[in-house]
Amino acid sequence: MPLSSMVLKLQQSTLTEELIVRAQRPNRLLMKGGGRAARALITSSIAKKRDKPLLIIVPTIEEASRWFSLLQLMGWDITHLYPSSEGSPYDSFDLTSEIIWGQLQVLSDLISDKPKPGMAIVASERSLQPHLPPRDILKRHCCLLKKGIEINLEELSINLSKLGYTRLSTIEQEGTWSRRGDIVDIYPVSSELPVRLEFFGNELDKLREFDPSTQKSLDPIEEINLTPTSFNPLIAEKLRESIPEVLEFLLEEDSLSKLLDNQIPEGMRRLIGLAWNRPSSILDYIDKETCVVIDERNQGIAHCKQWVEHAQENFNEVTASINNKTNVSSIIYPDSLHRKPQDTFKDAESFFGYDLSELNESSHQDNSFDLSVRTNKYSPNEFAKLSNEIKGYLRNKVDVWLLSAQPSRAVSLLQDHDCSVKFISNNSDYQAIIRTIEQNTPIALKSSHNTELEGLFLPAWQVALFTDKELFGQQSIGSAGYIRRRRVSASQTVNPNKMQAGDYVVHRNHGIGKFLRIEKHAFSGEIRDYLVVEYLDGKLSVAADQLGSLGRYRATDSKHPKINKMGGASWLKVKERAKKQVKKIAIDLVRLYAERSEAKGYAFPEDGPWQLELEDSFAFEPTADQQKAVMEVKRDMQRTTPMDRLVCGDVGFGKTEVAVRAIFKAITAGKQVALLAPTTVLAQQHWNTISERFAPYPIKVSILNRFRTNSERKIIMNELNSGKIDALIGTHQILSKNIEFKKLGLLVIDEEQRFGVKQKERIKLMKKDVDVLTLSATPIPRTLYMSLSGVREMSLIATPPPLRRPIKTHLSPIDDEIIRSAICQELDRGGANILCSTKN
Repeated sequence: MPLSSMVLKLQQSTLTEELIVRAQRPNRLLMKGGGRAARALITSSIAKKRDKPLLIIVPTIEEASRWFSLLQLMGWDITHLYPSSEGSPYDSFDLTSEIIWGQLQVLSDLISDKPKPGMAIVASERSLQPHLPPRDILKRHCCLLKKGIEINLEELSINLSKLGYTRLSTIEQEGTWSRRGDIVDIYPVSSELPVRLEFFGNELDKLREFDPSTQKSLDPIEEINLTPTSFNPLIAEKLRESIPEVLEFLLEEDSLSKLLDNQIPEGMRRLIGLAWNRPSSILDYIDKETCVVIDERNQGIAHCKQWVEHAQENFNEVTASINNKTNVSSIIYPDSLHRKPQDTFKDAESFFGYDLSELNESSHQDNSFDLSVRTNKYSPNEFAKLSNEIKGYLRNKVDVWLLSAQPSRAVSLLQDHDCSVKFISNNSDYQAIIRTIEQNTPIALKSSHNTELEGLFLPAWQVALFTDKELFGQQSIGSAGYIRRRRVSASQTVNPNKMQAGDYVVHRNHGIGKFLRIEKHAFSGEIRDYLVVEYLDGKLSVAADQLGSLGRYRATDSKHPKINKMGGASWLKVKERAKKQVKKIAIDLVRLYAERSEAKGYAFPEDGPWQLELEDSFAFEPTADQQKAVMEVKRDMQRTTPMDRLVCGDVGFGKTEVAVRAIFKAITAGKQVALLAPTTVLAQQHWNTISERFAPYPIKVSILNRFRTNSERKIIMNELNSGKIDALIGTHQILSKNIEFKKLGLLVIDEEQRFGVKQKERIKLMKKDVDVLTLSATPIPRTLYMSLSGVREMSLIATPPPLRRPIKTHLSPIDDEIIRSAICQELDRGGANILCSTKN
């Protein structure tokens, strides 16, 4: 919440109070002439001044995601992005669970009885269309669990099934639950984390969130509101009360049978108009005192018109299909799921609010206000000009904020140019911030690069903001589209709850076998679970609490392995052959690594303040495996023995960030770094990433590839030899004999297996007395042998980033409408589309 202090300052302005009064006039207020960040600041200050919740209606879900990231900086207690779909509401299949669960997450907070003044919601104009069951219906179907209440566990099991939750032995995904005695684990679809319920008899004694990847309990909570897993159970229940005549023409015979048999068929959302005459929109769920702001109304109306036309065409196709099946004209399929833009926006105008527009267009509205916002655009790293501009603001009594991922660095650079700026580490220390501002001193606050934000000046409020874009030329990263964050477990060991019959496993003493099932056996009055593994000469039962002797079988091809005999000689021979291969590899490499072990490398110092700032500027939240890999790399670098570590992880799992932090550590210690990449494109990508991350610091990064001219190569070689270049990134040209480093301290190799024999020999010579960090997604067996045998250290990054999603596959007949809806759903979540066809 780094901008909450700026919002507080805007709240105290008399101009903000005047805009609140003007927004209450019969003619709707239009505020124009300001960028997205300025509009978000002013909107937040007005809503917070009224102490009421905020709903912002924007044209598209992409624009909503940008607003959402901005509002997270403004100090709201709860910030929601309400997802919606571009697909037709009359499609015969359901929306993705990401969108449904995201909607339920917002609605769960809206229907709760807690006060909501600190809540801000961003939604597209599609949220104004009818697509929800009535508010009281959804609230009636929710299950509120509070600490201390009496609950019958059997009744709770029945209620969870009615809500659509699936019972599993271990939960890792939303919409599932499990029970172990008096402990019930539930992963609500409206929460980011699962909840563990601990009972004392029938009394709910404790509620705690827990980590789905480690199953460890986290913070205690007082209550949890369980929503249905989707709206389908509510629609199905309502339809069963009175089956509409048109239903038999909309549903296939199998789907209709499922509905009558208390099951939930696919595509129930198109039937919500049959269940209720007037389906609801998000406006029916919000508080009557909510401030409803419409951003870029003209664009929203244009998007809405286009969608309504498509929905109407799809509705006409459905009604034509019904007419072909029957000649009875009295059968009506209601068209209540799409409304004209004028009607939807008129409903929004019944709330307190106003319109926003970026362009300062001529308007016939009497009630308008020109924000006259000016953006602060400067070339990066021109701190002399920035200092003069800031001092000019101060002379005119303008309050100045600096928002940076490296605030200490920014402050020191500005102070070098006689511009005094105070860094306040606690963004919520409003007294210190306001006191400093009142002393006509700019303040610097810390923020991460997860928002598209640039500097601005609000002349009417006399406040200015500078960001990393003006300071260091670093463009913040923002995601376009809706992505619901959640944690994913990634276990690499044998998990009895994940094993399926027919899976191959490897026993430490008996070799490869086939898993059959889990059985319960009682010995000495104690019941225990056992994994039954089949071998050629019999079956082996392994206790579930002794799984350390079992491992998953992994192979590079799809051939089924040969099952061993228990206690036979074949498995011993396999292990002996493996030992001999390891010994042979060790003999081939022992001379090189003996030299490395005897060599005295450079012991890098511990992290300094710059290192901490660089790591904090990472735009994403590091995974546990990333943090562990960084810690291990730093520990190796701080030893006198030269480092030789392999960082192994899939594409996109964060290996580059580990290398960036190691490179920065080496450079700030006074050493040079060489990064070797197998292709020109990959080398260019590394250069772009590292150059942007190191922009705030006095570090020179160069690239050597086939696009460099001979004169440019000579300059690079001279500067490298003299120590002017801190990091050199390139392809195999770095291994040329003409390339000489003055003080090489770290060699980073990306995908070493893609280099040839001659290049690897040159790499061996460079490895003798410098630290080596190897990155690979698919290491060759020899590299793995070296790592597993202890010759080289290895860090494994096996946890995917939170934004990674598994691939979903659907098979269906060729249908243009299905293809269109699938593309729209992918666009809804911010994804890309590639359409492949056998037709020319």
